[in-house]
Amino acid sequence: MEVEIGYSTEWDEFWSYVGNKANQRWTWYLIEKKSGIIIAWENGRRKDSVLKELLLKVAKFPIKICYTDDWGAYQRLFPEEYLHLIGKDETWRIERKNLNFRQHIKRLARRTICFSKREDIHDKVISMYIERYYFKHGKYSASA
Repeated sequence: MEVEIGYSTEWDEFWSYVGNKANQRWTWYLIEKKSGIIIAWENGRRKDSVLKELLLKVAKFPIKICYTDDWGAYQRLFPEEYLHLIGKDETWRIERKNLNFRQHIKRLARRTICFSKREDIHDKVISMYIERYYFKHGKYSASA
């Protein structure tokens, strides 16, 4: 009897801005549900093309289940082999992680005088934070 192994994942995106609030910057990412490890992420606009790039990064991973909110890009672009479940009741872990991002990286806070002036630096700060706290470590918060 063969056992099919695959990841159960949560997907989400959060926004910030570079320069001014009209120049929104989005970070799309997914976590492995049990461990909280961020599997991959992509920075860019809130466009289908950015989600496509993220999907390319994880194409070889054995992802089976994807929990998301009801943002239409997920429904349009997820491969058919993914079991896609929509609802906030199964995405609380990734939503909590979004709060941690905003708490720990001041340039992501919605009301602050700290902000990024360049997209490349903005993306690198987020990437360094992910690498340090979530990419290799199974944690749901930086202090866990």
